[in-house]
Amino acid sequence: MKQRIITGGIGGIIFLSLVYAGEEWYSLLIVLLASIGLYEFLRMAGLRLFSFAGLVGYVLMMSLIWPSLSFSNLVPIGTGGSTPLLLPALFLLLFYTVVRKNQFQIEHVALTLVGALYIGFGFAYIAATRNFSPDGFYLTMLVLLGIWATDSGAYFVGRAIGKTKLWPSISPNKTVEGALGGLLLGLVVIVGIDLWFAVLPLSKAILIGFVTGIAGQLGDLVESAIKRHYDVKDSGHIFPGHGGVMDRVDSWIVVFPILHVLHLLS
Repeated sequence: MKQRIITGGIGGIIFLSLVYAGEEWYSLLIVLLASIGLYEFLRMAGLRLFSFAGLVGYVLMMSLIWPSLSFSNLVPIGTGGSTPLLLPALFLLLFYTVVRKNQFQIEHVALTLVGALYIGFGFAYIAATRNFSPDGFYLTMLVLLGIWATDSGAYFVGRAIGKTKLWPSISPNKTVEGALGGLLLGLVVIVGIDLWFAVLPLSKAILIGFVTGIAGQLGDLVESAIKRHYDVKDSGHIFPGHGGVMDRVDSWIVVFPILHVLHLLS
């Protein structure tokens, strides 16, 4: 527990400082986290980042993230094609199955593409929120605080009164009571913060709170399902006591894209 608190404290200070700094510092952080996240995903799937397929997946992922970075001169997300390299990547991976005589199989093609798209779109919208929204820092922190409040509410309410299992085959410790507690706390935190700073209309803050509370927990369940499928406890070990990057951002890479698709962060 002590190691977890120390790691969380140091990591939190560094992360929040880079979010506040924005520009190139924040963009470099996004590239680093996304790169480690793809490495963890591919490793869980039994694939290697440092291989031909891994390189194709990395390039595809970066093609999604790049337009949202502050040092990119490309068109920002939402104003042009966002997957220009998807078709070339698909065919290269399919051709690779032939070259490798099915040692690299069609399932591996699918996993490489899913990893690149799942992580790429997630971090693209995380970066776009900070770099291209008029209130980028405020919106990024509002959503992150809502996600963290949802996680905390689900954990503590679940520990205190949780009895009804939410989805035992995926995450045996999660409860319906905990999920509702997390949703409520996340909503209260987001609405409370926005009432204090009065940046968004109340109706929009409420919608962001609901979507964050629901989508954040779904993102956590998605990552739990992936880890259970591959029989691993954590996606990685880069953060002592906290697991890997994917363990920390599983909710983020689902919440931010959904909020953008619903035009709640634009």
